[in-house]
Amino acid sequence: MKKIFYILPYVALLLFSISIKSQEIDWGQINGNNAFNIINIQNPDIGSYDATVQIGNHNSAELLINERTKLSVAQIGDYNKLLFNNSFTETKVNNSITTQGHNNIIDITGSNSISDDMKINVKGDNVTIFMRNY
Repeated sequence: MKKIFYILPYVALLLFSISIKSQEIDWGQINGNNAFNIINIQNPDIGSYDATVQIGNHNSAELLINERTKLSVAQIGDYNKLLFNNSFTETKVNNSITTQGHNNIIDITGSNSISDDMKINVKGDNVTIFMRNY
């Protein structure tokens, strides 16, 4: 009887480990073109995503987004900064923000129907954009 109680936890652990879904994707197959697709396959309930590409030194992007946000960000140059916050609203957003140059700041807070499907392209140096959507 004591042997059954001794073996029972190991049998339960074995059965539990068999039922867990293991990773089905080889790390060598993941690249920049398919990373979001792989994440969505593994987590189909994720509604928001952001694609961020930064080429240069000292670039930063602070993104506080809601679950209905699709955001594409490209920062090309040095010392570019993006602040994007629409986490306090449920508005659907599908935006694209591209910065080419040095020392540019883009600060966007909020989203509404006017700012949906917005595309911002900044080309130049020392440009600052403050946008408030309420």
